Amino acid sequence: MTVNAALADILDRQAAEAEPERLLGALVDGGVFVPVLENGSVLFLKGKDGRPDLPGFVSEACCAEKLPAAAAAVHCDALRLLDIVGKTGVEVMSVHSGNGWARVPVPLVRQTLSDRGVKGTGQRLKLSWSTHPTAIALRDALVRRIREFPAIQAVWVSQARWVDTGMENLMLHVAVDEPLPSSSAQRMMEVLLREEVRLGDGDPKVSMLALDPTAHAATIAELETKGLDTIRLDAASGRVEVISREYDDPAVAENAEQGKPKRWWRRS
Repeated sequence: MTVNAALADILDRQAAEAEPERLLGALVDGGVFVPVLENGSVLFLKGKDGRPDLPGFVSEACCAEKLPAAAAAVHCDALRLLDIVGKTGVEVMSVHSGNGWARVPVPLVRQTLSDRGVKGTGQRLKLSWSTHPTAIALRDALVRRIREFPAIQAVWVSQARWVDTGMENLMLHVAVDEPLPSSSAQRMMEVLLREEVRLGDGDPKVSMLALDPTAHAATIAELETKGLDTIRLDAASGRVEVISREYDDPAVAENAEQGKPKRWWRRS
């Protein structure tokens, strides 16, 4: 990524206070460029209260213009940002664009990551196969609707449990062939929850996290080992591939770790 355009738009319009959720979403989805010194250590800024801020810029060029003292700028995703603040104790970030900036409390970044299903500092997330009716409904709806979003390559449906807090929700991890933040993944979620799966008071919350197949290759590789319901789209052919333990031989399904999910196909 060369520029976090979504974050730049919010900051340039000086709309951070009016659009905090969009700001946090753009920061978590696209990351920022963090300035470093010649020795590779992070170059912090001093806030108005005299305490250090972790600065982030929407692009490397923006960093060079705004902070010429930096030797370079390193792109950091949200997990890397939390790793930095966890090691340094800094609890405030300042994010900058060409025509604007905003201060962002780190706890809000952690909460946004939690809502989107990513492990944040001090939290452990366990993903597992779900037979909840809502999870099955989401999977089946994705089979019907995923072709409407050709930038989406794959979706993994899981039950997510935060080990430290015990909180649970359903998660959709979405691999997309477009820059983050993904408009296709967001539109897909809106369609699913507006037209396909209506959540009642007793239904679990559904979260979504868009993934870049290159930047998040390790996360995707880990998802592939968990035996989750998986929906894949071949945009060129329009073929949809669905993998689920539901289609396994019953004897194999009893021991999913040894089982090999069957695959079946739907064609338009």
